[in-house]
Amino acid sequence: MFYNPAMREAQFLKQNAEKWKLYEKEVNDEIPTDTAANRFVELTDDLAYARTFYPKSNTEKYLNGLAAVFHQKIYRNKKEKKGRIFWFWQYELPFLFKQYHKQFLFAFLFFVLFSLMGAVSAKYDDNFIRLILGDDYVNMTNLNIEKGDPFGVYKQGDSFSMFLMIAYNNISVSFFGYVLGITFSIGSVWLLFSNGMMMGAFQYYFISKGMGLKFITVVFIHGTLELWSIIIAGVSGIILGSSILFPGTYTRTASFLKAGKDGLKIVIGLIPLFLTAAFFESFVTRYTEMPLVVSLSILSGSLAFLIWYFIIYPVKLHKRMEAVKNKEISETENKNFNAWLSKKFSSEK
Repeated sequence: MFYNPAMREAQFLKQNAEKWKLYEKEVNDEIPTDTAANRFVELTDDLAYARTFYPKSNTEKYLNGLAAVFHQKIYRNKKEKKGRIFWFWQYELPFLFKQYHKQFLFAFLFFVLFSLMGAVSAKYDDNFIRLILGDDYVNMTNLNIEKGDPFGVYKQGDSFSMFLMIAYNNISVSFFGYVLGITFSIGSVWLLFSNGMMMGAFQYYFISKGMGLKFITVVFIHGTLELWSIIIAGVSGIILGSSILFPGTYTRTASFLKAGKDGLKIVIGLIPLFLTAAFFESFVTRYTEMPLVVSLSILSGSLAFLIWYFIIYPVKLHKRMEAVKNKEISETENKNFNAWLSKKFSSEK
C-alpha cells in the first residue's frame, strides 16, 4: 500500500478505519497463521507510516497495540502447531484405536488362530517347520542348540547394523500390510496368516526341544511389541478394505478416503513401536542369559503398555469426550484435550 506523505491524520484514519475494525474482530477469532501474519505485516506498515508522520499520536499508540496483539497471536499459533505433534500420540491415535476396536479384535483373533494352525501343523508334520523357517535357519538353530546357545542367532553382527535392518524391515512390512488392504482386506489378512503361521511354527519348534519357557523369556523381549505391531499393521489394511466393502452412510469414495487417512495415521503411529522393538531385538535380546527378573520386567512392562495405550486409555479418552459434550467437564479443565477436540470437530464439519 502506498501513502501520500501529505495525507492528514484524519484522512489516514478514515481510509483505514474499516480495515482496522475488521482486524480487531479477528483478534478473538480462530484464523490461519498465514492470515494473522499478513495482518501483522499490514499493521506494521501502517504503524511505520504513523510513526513517521504522526509521532506520539493516539493513532500510533493504537496501531502499536493492535500489531502487538497479532504478534502474540502468531506466536501462540506456532506453539499450538508444535503441540499438535504430541497431540497425535496423546489424543488422535488413541481416539482412532477406540473407533476401530472391533477391527483390532478381529485381527488379533485371526493372528492367534493362524499361530495355532502353524503350531499344530509343525507338530504333525516335521517338514512343515523347514518349509516355514527354511532349512538354513533350522540347521543353524540345531547347531546352536548342540553348542548350548539356542538363541545364538540374536548375537550375530553388531547391534547398530542389526537395529537399522530390523527397523527398516518391520516398518516396510507395516506399510505393505496397509497397502494390501486395497485388495478388499484379503492381502492384509494374508499378512496376518503368513506371520501367524511362522510364529506358531517357530514357537512350537522350541517347545518340541523342551525350551518353551526360555523361548518366551528371550524372544518375547522384543516379540511382544513386534507381534502386536504386525497385528495393527494388518488392522490398518483391514480398515482400508472394509471401507470399500462396507461404506455405510458414506459414498464409497468418501469412505475409502476417510479409511485411507485413518489407516495411514495408524501405520505412522506404529513407527515408534517398531523402533523400540528393533532396539530390544538388537541390543537386549542378545543377552540370552540375563536374570529372569529382568526379562520378566521387560515383558510385563511391554504388555502393560500395550493394554493401557491400545485398550484402557482409548476407552477413557472417549468417555472424556462424552463428558465434554455433556458439559460435565468445565472449559478450564483439560485445556489441551479441549483444544484438540475443538480442532477435530471443526475439521470434520
